[in-house]
Amino acid sequence: MYAQLTVFSGPRSPELVAAGERAGSERIEPLMMSHPAIKDDLVARYILRQPDGGEAVLVVVGHEATLDLATELVMTSELLPGEDPILLPGPTQVERYTVFDVMGPGVSS
Repeated sequence: MYAQLTVFSGPRSPELVAAGERAGSERIEPLMMSHPAIKDDLVARYILRQPDGGEAVLVVVGHEATLDLATELVMTSELLPGEDPILLPGPTQVERYTVFDVMGPGVSS
């Protein structure tokens, strides 16, 4: 398994947070879930937020190529009507990891 951590460092204004939420829920998530290779390989996605609007998105997939495909789809997707590119500055940091260990309910070791 592979994980990608995408960080949007705070502080971020309420307008930036709202624009990011809209992009995620109305453009990016539907795009990802409509692509069979991504949908089938997705293990988990977590959206983490700090009080200052900082956010991190952790995506875990079975194959690293899925992360490449997802990144390409997001970067080439057209903005929705009313989306302002000024309010979508992109991530501060993107890191990839090989998943080394997993612990939790329903996970066998």
